[in-house]
Amino acid sequence: MSKCCKKTERDDEEKKKLLSRINRISGQVNGIKKMIEEDDYCNDILIQIIATEKSLKSLANIMFENHVYRCISNDLEEGNMEVIDELTSLFKRFND
Repeated sequence: MSKCCKKTERDDEEKKKLLSRINRISGQVNGIKKMIEEDDYCNDILIQIIATEKSLKSLANIMFENHVYRCISNDLEEGNMEVIDELTSLFKRFND
């Protein structure tokens, strides 16, 4: 994955909310690791994996929405039509 030179400015409140979600997801992943270490039942582990996937998808939805309303709209207002290619490429990845 290549790193882009663009950046997105986020206020402290937005960062706090996003990082809180990331910390919860990290806790879920650590919980799954512990379940495996403790030989928990496969079904229980799978349920936790599915819950973690849903948490990640929820975070992705928030990030995608923020990206469209902030980054994409700003670029379009500035006449940067190339951002449409970026958005369609992202949308394809998002839906894989």
